[in-house]
Amino acid sequence: MTANRILVVDDDLHIRRLLESALVRAGYVPIEATTAAEALEQAKNGAPDAILLDLGLPDRDGLEIVTLLRQRCPAPIIILSARESTDQKVAALDLGAHDYVTKPFDSEEVLARLRATLRARIEAQGASPIVLAGTVTIDLANREVRRDGKEVHLTRKEFEVLSQLALHPGRVVTHQRVLAAAWPHEIDRRIDYLRIVVRNLRQKLEADPSRPALIINELGVGYRLMADN
Repeated sequence: MTANRILVVDDDLHIRRLLESALVRAGYVPIEATTAAEALEQAKNGAPDAILLDLGLPDRDGLEIVTLLRQRCPAPIIILSARESTDQKVAALDLGAHDYVTKPFDSEEVLARLRATLRARIEAQGASPIVLAGTVTIDLANREVRRDGKEVHLTRKEFEVLSQLALHPGRVVTHQRVLAAAWPHEIDRRIDYLRIVVRNLRQKLEADPSRPALIINELGVGYRLMADN
């Protein structure tokens, strides 16, 4: 499994530890920020898959940072805040937050909201959360890949490339689209990077990597995942 990275933004050490413990137990990789500035930096460079955001940050109001975070990365935002007023909730959701949980919260509820948000993000792109390609099963929501029922370890880059193809099963995905998704902060997005990752994926997933049947090269354009569904 290539675990989802969850950015926890809260200046309360107790809350961060509580959330990080729950996230690790659920198979996620937590990364943390204690200020708005750190959150924006992590959103840009930490490549989070989702963000748990407190509104009461010391250096900037949380409502302001929602818009800035949306500009920095596509990760869905779940607000965790002691602010209970309807106006605050509506404002956060209107600014682009995906969900709102009030403090004190139950960590199991937060995990359930997180799972639902990650699933919805995949389905919003028109993709099935589970993609089948021959003997390979790709679980986009849980970032898990299996071949013949056995889990296959992929690096983060390998999963990002594969997930772009799995989001559009049977269709050609251009080199540039995959590069932009897997290397979002690289100025020089070299196709050599992509070719190396695809070669590694074929070694791990194809029955005969020298004669690929799952990840097909469309010469000069991109790649196609030959999915069952």
